[in-house]
Amino acid sequence: MERMDAARNKALLQKVFAATDHGDGRLFVDLLDDEVRWTIIGRTAWSGTYDGKAAVLRDLLRPLTAQFAGPNRVSAHRFVAEDDLVVVEARNHSVTAAGMPYPNRYCWVITMRAEKIVAITEYTDTQLIAETLTKPPTMGPSPK
Repeated sequence: MERMDAARNKALLQKVFAATDHGDGRLFVDLLDDEVRWTIIGRTAWSGTYDGKAAVLRDLLRPLTAQFAGPNRVSAHRFVAEDDLVVVEARNHSVTAAGMPYPNRYCWVITMRAEKIVAITEYTDTQLIAETLTKPPTMGPSPK
């Protein structure tokens, strides 16, 4: 049973990231549980924990995508699944509104339950974030 859950979760996220590679984040957003908890490591203005889908959308995803000149394009190249966890390695291919490339790299540890994302821990290039992105709105994440 566990292997089937891991395989199903991995396949679901592969489908989601096939869409984000083309700048379509709708499947990703649909997969977020209402009580999702997204933690970004580090000490940037974006680092911390975003609790709940509403906060993730309002305080993280919308302000982030607003900084890009076009769609937020993220391609994933490795998926490792075990039980309810899927680890995804990915790269951003977006360009900021100021014309700067944003080639960030990610390692997301994603916890799935009932085909929904319930937790994400994001390991990323925090220096690139600090050098490239403007600060998020003051509501922002809660400290870790």
